[in-house]
Amino acid sequence: MSIIEVKNLTKIYPGGVKAVDGISFSVEKNEIYGLLGPNGAGKTTTIKMLTSSLKPTEGTAIVNGKDIIKDSLAVRKTIGIVPQDLTADEDLTGFENMYMFAQFYDLSRAEALKQIDKLLDLLELTEAKDRYVKGYSGGMRKRLELGIGLLHNPEILFLDEPTLGLDVQTRTRMWEYIKNIVKAMGVTIILTSHYLEEIDALADRMSIIDKGKIIITGTSEELKGSLKGDIISIICNSQEQAQALSSYPDGIEPPVLKDSEVRLSVENSDKDLAKIFKFMIERKVTPLTINVHKPSLDQVFIKYTGRTIKEAEGGEDARKTAMNLRRLRA
Repeated sequence: MSIIEVKNLTKIYPGGVKAVDGISFSVEKNEIYGLLGPNGAGKTTTIKMLTSSLKPTEGTAIVNGKDIIKDSLAVRKTIGIVPQDLTADEDLTGFENMYMFAQFYDLSRAEALKQIDKLLDLLELTEAKDRYVKGYSGGMRKRLELGIGLLHNPEILFLDEPTLGLDVQTRTRMWEYIKNIVKAMGVTIILTSHYLEEIDALADRMSIIDKGKIIITGTSEELKGSLKGDIISIICNSQEQAQALSSYPDGIEPPVLKDSEVRLSVENSDKDLAKIFKFMIERKVTPLTINVHKPSLDQVFIKYTGRTIKEAEGGEDARKTAMNLRRLRA
């Protein structure tokens, strides 16, 4: 059963900048749905439209049975939002922040205290609740933001880059908190991220979004399965040699050339490597490194966009990323 239905959603900013370009997708109740793309791909703009804080230029969406344009107030009552930007007041304690936001949601004192205790326990922040947020680690701040977004027990939670700025170990731990929340509270989660491993670890289904368009949608296994075979990545001694290797004719997909690196898609790397070595010898190609990979989300992104997700990074979201990194590390 779909809890979100998005149809032809489009946002054009002044000056003709098309941030989101006619995207359509649906989200099932109680699933974690991921939007994977580089900074500036349109993920945050999509979230802002779905949460009714930004009006679409075209198209619409139904969120929990409510139209984001006609029933925006009703939409906001059933959703929670954890934005990229940190919202907690650093000069208040964790508990004081949560109680303040509980008042914004019109929770009674009894309801607020009960929900705060539950969330502090779920997010392992009980012992730190009376400490000022300015003394929290980056991971603790992100967990507090997560708790604030869940105070009013929403049916849908929007997480916009929830682990932005965290180190790998803390980010992995954060994934466990998110999974526990789904189990404990039965909430549907819409997750945006430019971390491939994050979407792979968390999302039941995902869409790759690039330059405002949804490129492909499916489960992680479905997306990886669309590549078929193995990927052989070869870094050559020069760009000229890489150009020569990129004419290899026996792959199951056209070779991908980037500077001095060539990525070849083959049916079976164990059988095809011998043919590739023969091809390189005939064309006097000297490989510096050869790596064999099973299909991954990184290769999926390369196939459907023509570049890696890191190469696609940039734009206004990069500025916000830098700002959040400074705040988390302050």
